[in-house]
Amino acid sequence: MDIIHTVAELRARLRPEASVGFVPTMGNLHAGHIELTRQVRDRVTCVVLSIFVNRLQFGPNEDFDKYPRTFADDCEQCRAAGVDVVFAPDESEMYPVPQEYLVEPPEIQHVLDGAVRPGHFRGVATVVLKLFNMVQPHVALFGKKDYQQCRVLSSMVRQFNLPVEMILAETVRAADGLALSSRNGYLSVTERAEAPQLFATLNRTKVALLAGEASMAAIENRAIGELKSRGWEPDYVSIRRRADLLAPQHGDRELVVLAAARLGRTRLIDNIEVTL
Repeated sequence: MDIIHTVAELRARLRPEASVGFVPTMGNLHAGHIELTRQVRDRVTCVVLSIFVNRLQFGPNEDFDKYPRTFADDCEQCRAAGVDVVFAPDESEMYPVPQEYLVEPPEIQHVLDGAVRPGHFRGVATVVLKLFNMVQPHVALFGKKDYQQCRVLSSMVRQFNLPVEMILAETVRAADGLALSSRNGYLSVTERAEAPQLFATLNRTKVALLAGEASMAAIENRAIGELKSRGWEPDYVSIRRRADLLAPQHGDRELVVLAAARLGRTRLIDNIEVTL
């Protein structure tokens, strides 16, 4: 496995490869990241995983400075999983001059997580476009836990005609249902025991939708109330269309329920797809 820190080295290493699969990450890897590399392994001649904590997608009061940096352990996990290249640029390599050209997603960036984290999806789209230009992958993999991010990036690829096949992989979960996340490490023992209730709430919301309850607003409000009663601080529980994350219209069948809530000092997100 090669560990590469510059774009020039990366392009020289990838030049002879027939096909490249790419998994972009911010490090602090878990089994969900590794599963993405396994899913692409048989489709390409070279698997690249990037590690870069992207300042542009963090708000002024978010956890950029304390976000876990576990580079040595990350590299060991990648080596064991058969990753061919770890690309780990520093900030001066990724942003050698101030980033004045930014990717400005449409209205989707301002709803749900975007309403709570202004500018987040601008930062995500900008760094992913830069990484795509650096790595020039044939296939890129993202986990559906970050559902809104998947929609933003898929739309960017489509509208810019980028020659990248996007694969959106199912969320990897712990045995108790908690979606794997690099931020789960912030949870205390007590909070970790409570954390699976976010997915349990989403499952109850799915059951209500499948049972034909007419008022989606009532279903959302009930879910928010359930979380509050257990000590969570919800940002939202929202039922949306899968395709564009707009509010469902009469007859829409392909839905997703998305949730974000704080448990103590840790903000968790999750979602569940529903087909009516």
